[in-house]
Amino acid sequence: MTTTEAAVTVAPAKDTPQVRRRRRLSPGRRLPAARLAGPVLLLALWAAASAAGQLDPAAIPAPWTVVRTGAHLWTDGTLPTDILTSLQRAATGFVIGLVAGVVLALASGLSRTGEALIDGTVNLNRAIPTLGLIPLFILWLGIGETFKVAIIAIVVYIPIYLNTHAALSGIDHRFVELAEVQGLSRFAFVRQIVVPGALPGFFVGLRLGVTGSWLGLVVLEQINATSGLGYMMFQAQNYGQSDVILVGLVVYGVFGLVSDSAVRLVERRVLSWRRTLSS
Repeated sequence: MTTTEAAVTVAPAKDTPQVRRRRRLSPGRRLPAARLAGPVLLLALWAAASAAGQLDPAAIPAPWTVVRTGAHLWTDGTLPTDILTSLQRAATGFVIGLVAGVVLALASGLSRTGEALIDGTVNLNRAIPTLGLIPLFILWLGIGETFKVAIIAIVVYIPIYLNTHAALSGIDHRFVELAEVQGLSRFAFVRQIVVPGALPGFFVGLRLGVTGSWLGLVVLEQINATSGLGYMMFQAQNYGQSDVILVGLVVYGVFGLVSDSAVRLVERRVLSWRRTLSS
């Protein structure tokens, strides 16, 4: 073989395209069912420890005992009534907090006067433990449903405001300048620049708000309530019914997981134009 032929043999083909793999922070688009792997593993460990007699049944009943108790509570009508009451409280407070958070974030993010009046006040409210406001709200609003809804709304609006406002503040000034050059109206500016720029932060706050509404509900329903999952758990505590308490915790956990997954699904659809490291 000649020298020229050897050079041709070993020379790499210049026309062969080199594919660059993008780095990922995660294995890629995950299936929704994959998020259940952790809870399923925890349930399996709980069942195995209960079957092996490693857990005190009076303190931590076996999973099948909790399922049996939940079925009994559902059959006699107690659990459906309490779930419906809790859903109504959480939904009402969540909607009020959602609207308040978005409106305040837009007013603060689009106006210097609004930022001067709103941002410091919201951050002051953020620094005060929300559950510490319960005694004051009881004096103001009484011990009925109103104060419970108000506390849930506060728990929800703070993360929505903070994350939406941060997203608005982080919009690239080049887009603002482009809008001015194009002569966009105020409405068109908000629709084409502000809303797309604020959506990523808004969805982060929305997820935190959804979770916060359930966390606040656990505490609020144990204060002068006559129905609801928290009330059911409080009554079970008085009678030492740990299985009923676990039923309430499982229901809270399921609602939290389902609501968070729903927000993630909407976020994935709405923000499908974004190119992320994990997509």
